[in-house]
Amino acid sequence: MSDTVENYDAEKLQALTGHASPMDILHDPSQNKGVAFTHEERERLCLRGLLPPRPLSMEAQLERVKANFFSKPNNLEKYIFLTALQERNETLFYRFVRENIEQTLPIIYTPTVGEACQTYSQIFRRPQGMFISLEDRGHVRELLGNWEHKDVRVIVVTDGSRILGLGDQGANGMGIPVGKLALYTACAGIPPIHCLPITIDVGTNNEDLLNDPLYVGLQHKRVGGDDYDGLIEEFVQAVGDAFPRAMIQFEDFSNDNAFRLLDKYRNRVCAFNDDIQGTAAVALAGLLASLRITEGELKRQKFLFMGAGSAGFGIADLILLAMEQQGMPREEGLKRFRFMDSRGVVTRQRDDLTGRKGEFACDDAPEKDLEKVVESFQPTALIGVSGRGGAFYEEVVRAMARINQRPIIFALSNPTSKAECTAEQCYSWTEGRGVFASGSPFDPVTWQGKTFVPGQGNNAYCFPGIGLGVIMCQAKHVTDEMFLVAAQTLAEITDEADLNKGRVYPSLQDIRAVSLKTALAVIKVAEERGLAKTPLGENAEERTRSWMCSARYRSYV
Repeated sequence: MSDTVENYDAEKLQALTGHASPMDILHDPSQNKGVAFTHEERERLCLRGLLPPRPLSMEAQLERVKANFFSKPNNLEKYIFLTALQERNETLFYRFVRENIEQTLPIIYTPTVGEACQTYSQIFRRPQGMFISLEDRGHVRELLGNWEHKDVRVIVVTDGSRILGLGDQGANGMGIPVGKLALYTACAGIPPIHCLPITIDVGTNNEDLLNDPLYVGLQHKRVGGDDYDGLIEEFVQAVGDAFPRAMIQFEDFSNDNAFRLLDKYRNRVCAFNDDIQGTAAVALAGLLASLRITEGELKRQKFLFMGAGSAGFGIADLILLAMEQQGMPREEGLKRFRFMDSRGVVTRQRDDLTGRKGEFACDDAPEKDLEKVVESFQPTALIGVSGRGGAFYEEVVRAMARINQRPIIFALSNPTSKAECTAEQCYSWTEGRGVFASGSPFDPVTWQGKTFVPGQGNNAYCFPGIGLGVIMCQAKHVTDEMFLVAAQTLAEITDEADLNKGRVYPSLQDIRAVSLKTALAVIKVAEERGLAKTPLGENAEERTRSWMCSARYRSYV
């Protein structure tokens, strides 16, 4: 005879919650409500005695979370606090993030997520996604079967080779997919049950990680070539088999792989690269909004990029697509771009003109001095995607202000320490005439009595809504046209009140509305181009709204 006494009906609990014991309910972040379980729910779920006796409302819980969040001494501690909340009560986490998006977005994503990745092996508590390594070759499909949720709709995957502007972080880069998917839910209402973060570990070339005894990834040099490509190919095929309705978002892959993998898979499966295409959409939206301030036409602008990597070429490609839409041939549009990297201006005389570099190379004489290039090319917009903090030094910005009445200066590199210039520097060096945007957030700046609110070109303005639209209509592919309409939608939403403050993006408080409008624009493109497996027609808005999760507790009575 067993001495075990059970006072609950395991079968009834299983039928109601999917769990066979009360403690399993409390350990499931998708179902746990903490002290918000009512007396009736505690009775029905056999939770009496497992929680403090007094139930509290979600509003009371939010007040406690808010107090704890703002009491943390630094941003990394805030990140750790929010991660712990997400791991035990995801409904409360998403409700808090949504209601405090301007304060929490810089924590769960850029810039703080960069510091979190650098310290990932030290602050690791429990896995939030899946790790696929070279040791798993031949078994990737089997591994994906280990994931608890079978209806995955969106996967964010990184190989950790170029995390923000911080370089190779190896397996520590998992913070990026986790953060991106949190934004899919917070900003676009995609239920977390449909989201899967993945890190592909092929080693690291980061010497600090190779010598760190606490590092959680494969501790050998990064592997490339056929072994690397074979693992990626197996991964993509396994996703198609295990999660046939999933969209793949490639994230923070190094420049030598980012465009190559995008070109290889974009027309084979439903996939895109957010660093290339998402960044491009947000940057183009900021430029379109900026032109409402400068009263200029896109096809008449001249763009100087500091940085010749995947982000810069992605932005330029989308600008060219928008110019073509306005009637400018691509060959003519190419003449309105200049790129600079560590070797200076990208000219046709160079010996490293592979991929997009060759297409955007110019016939100018070689030059390494950014100020001289500004003086000779006379750009209307200076765009920083170099990962070099301070690259837009005073003489350069003042030169832009001499050439243009309203110079457009975008310092888009992340995190904050990598920004090409600060908002304060831009406004002071241009005498308040600069139109500024950045990749990481900057505080408002007061210059000669006028307060400017710098816009943050955060990819969260675009990729969640694009993903929502793709998921809703089951688009076969994610096309450049979808990113173009996302940029145009975002620029249209930015109102005159924002522009008068110098902000070229709407308030983050409006992000859910932005995502919905973006999704509807994407759905329309997919349907018009015959890419929608599930056309929604006139019911698109109603069905999309009803599918978006609301971050409210489920009732068990």
